[in-house]
Amino acid sequence: MLVQRVVLPASGRESWTVLGDDDVPLVPVERYLAYLSDIERSPNTVKAYAHDLKDWFAFLAVRRLEWREVRLEDVGEFVAWLRLSPAGRAGEIAVLPSVEARCTERTINRKLSALSAFYQHAARGGADLGDLLVSWQPGRGSGVSWKPFLHHIGKSLPAPRRAITLKASRKLPRVLTAVEAQRILDACEHLRDRLLFALLYDTGMRIGEALGLRHEDIAAAEQAVTVRPRLNANGARSKSLQVRTIPVSAELVRLFADYLHDEYGDLDSDYVFVNLFGRAKGRPLAYPAVYDLVRRLRRRTSIDFDPHWWRHTYATRLLREGTPVEVVSTLLGHASVTTTLSVYGHLSVEDARRVLEQAGWFTGREVAW
Repeated sequence: MLVQRVVLPASGRESWTVLGDDDVPLVPVERYLAYLSDIERSPNTVKAYAHDLKDWFAFLAVRRLEWREVRLEDVGEFVAWLRLSPAGRAGEIAVLPSVEARCTERTINRKLSALSAFYQHAARGGADLGDLLVSWQPGRGSGVSWKPFLHHIGKSLPAPRRAITLKASRKLPRVLTAVEAQRILDACEHLRDRLLFALLYDTGMRIGEALGLRHEDIAAAEQAVTVRPRLNANGARSKSLQVRTIPVSAELVRLFADYLHDEYGDLDSDYVFVNLFGRAKGRPLAYPAVYDLVRRLRRRTSIDFDPHWWRHTYATRLLREGTPVEVVSTLLGHASVTTTLSVYGHLSVEDARRVLEQAGWFTGREVAW
């Protein structure tokens, strides 16, 4: 089976599908992925779902199971199957219990979540699936804050939830120190590249938001940058659907002016970040070019970073300096403060330790252990 990139003929937008061993799209998966594209889910999200569902249907093929007739026990076997190497999944070799698992708990939970969404969509489309991937719990007192439309009509009825979830350790966001950020900036050979990473450091933007910036989005006099969701020729996307404006430093504005004067010149483009060399000169910079740049900077600096680290660094810096979490959430473009707290909640412990150290809690105590 194969995950294949496709371009939708009507809109020209990128999407993904899953091909079977006969090179024909798997109909139930194609229907669901098309639905995700129709409701304008990110191509990266559709791609991730495509890979997750490809694994599921590959498992079904190995076990010779029909997707509408599987049992909950089969899902449990799927979890164990995901842990195996490719040879182990095909049944070519026996796998010892001591062999390191191929998939982490977080990855498996993501795949189970994709399966749950896929089967819920199929059930709403009329497929008879029983209680696969869903167990039932009392509607009242369930602790679930989200409430579906017209929930008050049947709020005492049982509510669906995923039946299988693995316990996963919490993954802390990776951040850059000031020294590391400076080393990366100094390793940039072009003002365009230095501006890109300086912008990420000064605004906490996602890389897709930065690549989609137009000149009109940077207000030099106001020292602010506005992020606007729009379709971009380079495939860059703003995950948030809301427009937000982020204050920036005067130094960043000066770097932007230097870039326009020394490198951008008279290029005819609305995009801030463009290709400067080759036959594609003047075209908007795309994701592959940025990741090629990141790989070169990794080699030069020996810092194994990726563009999203700059966003984590921005948020961590603001929170540690006492910026209210509501303000940080707005600047990051999160849908709610809960999202910000779920990612950066570990800072509360570090902040508490710093306050206790400043108060002398750990020194000069009257009682010795």
